Amino acid sequence: MDDPEYSARPLAGYFFEHYRLGQKFHHATPRTITQGDVALYLALTGSRLTLHCSEPFAQSLGYPSMPVDDLLVFHIAFGKTVPDISYNAVANLGYADCRFLQPVFIGDTLRTETEIIGLKDNSSGKTGVVYVRSDCFNQHGEMVLTWIRWVMVHRLNAATTPRTMTLGAIDAPPHVPPEAIATPAYLKPVAGMTLVTGSARFWEDYAAANAEELGNPKAADASWQFEPIKHPAGMTIEESDHTLATRLYQNTARVHFDLHHMKDSRFARRLVYGGHVMSICRALSYDGLENVLSIVAINSGTHHNPTFAGDTLFAISLPVLKWPINAQVGALRLHLVGYKNIDPNTAAFADAAEHLKVLSLDYTVLMPRRPK
Repeated sequence: MDDPEYSARPLAGYFFEHYRLGQKFHHATPRTITQGDVALYLALTGSRLTLHCSEPFAQSLGYPSMPVDDLLVFHIAFGKTVPDISYNAVANLGYADCRFLQPVFIGDTLRTETEIIGLKDNSSGKTGVVYVRSDCFNQHGEMVLTWIRWVMVHRLNAATTPRTMTLGAIDAPPHVPPEAIATPAYLKPVAGMTLVTGSARFWEDYAAANAEELGNPKAADASWQFEPIKHPAGMTIEESDHTLATRLYQNTARVHFDLHHMKDSRFARRLVYGGHVMSICRALSYDGLENVLSIVAINSGTHHNPTFAGDTLFAISLPVLKWPINAQVGALRLHLVGYKNIDPNTAAFADAAEHLKVLSLDYTVLMPRRPK
């Protein structure tokens, strides 16, 4: 961290009153991504995204080697921030303006920096919300990922007169605009890729608002217009799965791994890291979105309800917007909704869905266009 006053992290972690607007952190422990990290991530999430499973397939698309799964990169970069930002968190509340700027490969070393861009006391005086912008860099100093998030953090001492919101320049658009989407210049889908992915659904086959509607307020939040993709499978989260995942990401937030600490909480048990919920729901979305190549943006994300070991997750995807990138690739904006313990394909879903919703993730992916 830049300021000498806070150069040494408190042993008990930072609490809300330790933060101030403009504060910057250079987070400890850069992380070199290994083949073992990738293999363990596949085992914990069940991901089948072909680009992150097959080296020959990745090379056939123009990549020098198989890139690391975008969400694994996000979780590792996120994990670097936790000791300084959310060690004493109540909950991570949301994300915005997350941009994946270039691929990460096995052997790359990642480090993360964060700036405090907003602070807000809660009315209880016991907690506050911290808004941050984090940037992740590889070993060459190239930025590979940037995002905004906000997290509720405990106060060290309850405030009798909570402060009003103190916000800096939180410049988060409702969605990452097309001109900010980063696409590798060498990416060129091949005609025979459907034999590898098992699906002949291309960018053209998904019903969504066209690019010219991007300025239409209804189109910007019009997921209800389009036919949802109800992904058929569910996945039950085991205690060992989510605790191993939390350690893989080096996420030290106490709510995820310290059962003794959580016994006195209102849940009396550990919470599953919300990012792991994201990964499970994305893995479930493979059926119906088999030809997705990579995530290029997370426009927004919200964790609605906590997830615990023993919960079974299901997912629905709603295509919202799409626009062409070039003759070979198009962008597709999706709204991924995760639910626990209710199958979207059953009659009971309509009545129970809202209070069993655990995730809303608005994100943008690259998808091959139909060969001509």
